[in-house]
Amino acid sequence: MKKIYFNMATRERRAAIVENGEVVELMIERPVHNRVVSNVYRGKVVNVLPGMQAAFIDIGRDKNGFLYRDDLLSFHLSTEDEAEKKRRSISEFVKEGEEILVQVTKEGFGTKGPRLTGVVSFPGKFIVYMPQGGYVGVSRRFSSEEERERLRQVGESLLEGDEGLIIRTSCEGQSAEVIASELQFMRERWHKLWEQEKHRKAPALIHQDTGLIERIMRDFSFATVSEIVVDHLEEYRQLKGLLAPYGQGETTLRLYHEKENIFTAFGIEKELERAMKRQVWLKNGAYLMIDQTEALTVIDVNTGKFTGKTNLHDTIRKTNAEAAKEIAKQLRLRDISGIIIIDFIDMKREDDQKYVLETFEQALKGDRTKTSIHGLTGLGLVEMTRKKIRQNLQASLSKACPTCGGKGAVLSDEAQAFKIERQLWEYRGMGEEALLLELPSHVATVLFGAKSEHLKRLEEALGFRILVFPNRKMAEESFAIRFIGTLTEASAQLERLKAGV
Repeated sequence: MKKIYFNMATRERRAAIVENGEVVELMIERPVHNRVVSNVYRGKVVNVLPGMQAAFIDIGRDKNGFLYRDDLLSFHLSTEDEAEKKRRSISEFVKEGEEILVQVTKEGFGTKGPRLTGVVSFPGKFIVYMPQGGYVGVSRRFSSEEERERLRQVGESLLEGDEGLIIRTSCEGQSAEVIASELQFMRERWHKLWEQEKHRKAPALIHQDTGLIERIMRDFSFATVSEIVVDHLEEYRQLKGLLAPYGQGETTLRLYHEKENIFTAFGIEKELERAMKRQVWLKNGAYLMIDQTEALTVIDVNTGKFTGKTNLHDTIRKTNAEAAKEIAKQLRLRDISGIIIIDFIDMKREDDQKYVLETFEQALKGDRTKTSIHGLTGLGLVEMTRKKIRQNLQASLSKACPTCGGKGAVLSDEAQAFKIERQLWEYRGMGEEALLLELPSHVATVLFGAKSEHLKRLEEALGFRILVFPNRKMAEESFAIRFIGTLTEASAQLERLKAGV
């Protein structure tokens, strides 16, 4: 059973999903103007690129959205033969300057703008409603093909005009009346919204996606949630109202009153901190190293402190199986997506490889985001993908280090010292009496020696005095030539620097 904890007392709203006492998902929502996924916009086509079969759409944000030909509504609704339609250029379906309705399917990442679709959809508890979708889709996770076909026929009988819908897994066993009721509610809501917004000029926001609470209540089955705890009275009342139609009593909903932050009180804050670390320890003493880039995540499995109790083969098998479970958890917790490469400890036996992959696949079944394992490469690496929708946890909560620029490393003390020495050599024979140099104190020790034994040699070689101000507070890879001139003035400048520390 799941428990859901809502931290809603501040402007940054957070939710944690806990399964069997472990945090498996963390969701963070910043103020409303930052939410973009699932928003609907009236956009203006600013550029059509036939070579990429895509168009850039101005939706009124910092970066233009990106829309592929196959995601255009006009392409989607075309009744042409599929093969013939695929041969046509995007410029035959959309023109520069045209205004079109679009929905964001993925946030922008790095230099890329948000990904868009022209097939607008609105998810409900049991169905996803598409005002102009033109088809009925049914989840593949139903227990039987008969149930899928029954629900497909129900959906087709309820549609009007170009409408479309997708029947969600939560709809299994539901009657036609339940589906019809939700469809009618969503249909009326869309018609009302469109009547209010259809005359707005592009670029314009037509529909803002629902907030964190509504999304979680919509996407999770109440039958699987044993307790919901929230720390804010207004949201408590909202949750109470959302739960009421489904026959859930107050016993499943609790208002948290204590002064200590709810995430700290229930141990969630520690899990959040752990999810930001590169190294993740496993219970048996082994560990994972997780390195994330914009397009690729690499996870390395190491035995660490785990030495096993029987033999090397047993140690490797157990470590990889334990790692597979933890990796599945970390993918959800950190919301890692895109291409993922996993370097398990090398397994010689085919049955061990099969066992670890099966363990991994089983652990991924609880992931609500679509994942796909592509098996082992020739080098024994596991390749997989996880659908990218939003920024991952690391991108949401951190920024590139201003010192290392996101590399995760800075120049060694020796490399910094030699870099500064090369800079000083460019002033050789300059004609001035002295130079004042400020640099990190630990680099000064390497450059000039613990007792400044290298300083006199360098002064003789360059032909001027070097006054040094070692600064313990100076940032890595930084140094500055503060003054060039007479020795008297350089000495005075040095004293002023020392006085300012």
